[in-house]
Amino acid sequence: MKILKGKVALITGGSKGIGFGIAKALMGEGVHVAVTSRNETSAQQAAEQLNASAGDVSAIGIQADVRSFESQREAVKLVLDQFNQLDIVIANAGLGHFASIEDLTPQQWQETIDTNLTGVFYTIKSSVEALKQSKGYFITISSLAGTNFFAKGSAYNASKFGLTGFTQAVMLDLRQHDVKVSTIMPGSVSTHFNGNNPDETDAWKIQIEDIGELVVDLVKMNPRTLPSKIEVRPTRPPSK
Repeated sequence: MKILKGKVALITGGSKGIGFGIAKALMGEGVHVAVTSRNETSAQQAAEQLNASAGDVSAIGIQADVRSFESQREAVKLVLDQFNQLDIVIANAGLGHFASIEDLTPQQWQETIDTNLTGVFYTIKSSVEALKQSKGYFITISSLAGTNFFAKGSAYNASKFGLTGFTQAVMLDLRQHDVKVSTIMPGSVSTHFNGNNPDETDAWKIQIEDIGELVVDLVKMNPRTLPSKIEVRPTRPPSK
């Protein structure tokens, strides 16, 4: 028996990459999912792909921008209207601008912080009451860049360092309500992030289904146990 069967998940930035991999993995466990994207067509196409082999669960696509609190509130409302509950929220939407401090523009800084950090704040603020009611799970997708700094990463490092700390503080805030909170910090993942084009040379990287499997393991874990911060790395570096 699938212990997650009938639960409902909202995944920001779920139309591709890590978010899509998580959606697919959760649906395989009997979870209904809502995936969001800033682009309505992308959200709907992702839902159609997920539904093509979904069995007795369903996916919906929602146009939403995590940089807007009202947009996030509306996304949560749509999920509750459709499924009457919300058990799992994955704050996955993110982007990266990489440049030296001399070249990084104020607009790039603001977009990075607004999406990767403030957007997560808006996501949990919009969904916290529903998660308290369901005694659910809130998971953020941070990065190893949230603990390891690098050149040309000032905006991205700041957003992910902030996200890691934010999530851990939220974990302490919500544990009294039986809401579990974790952050996953992947290393190199085979996605289109930052202009990458996944192909056979990406075989050494973490795959999106690996992150999906990790999320499934987290939400299936006994409620008494909480892995609050998980660092995930490829087994070995790329071949020279």
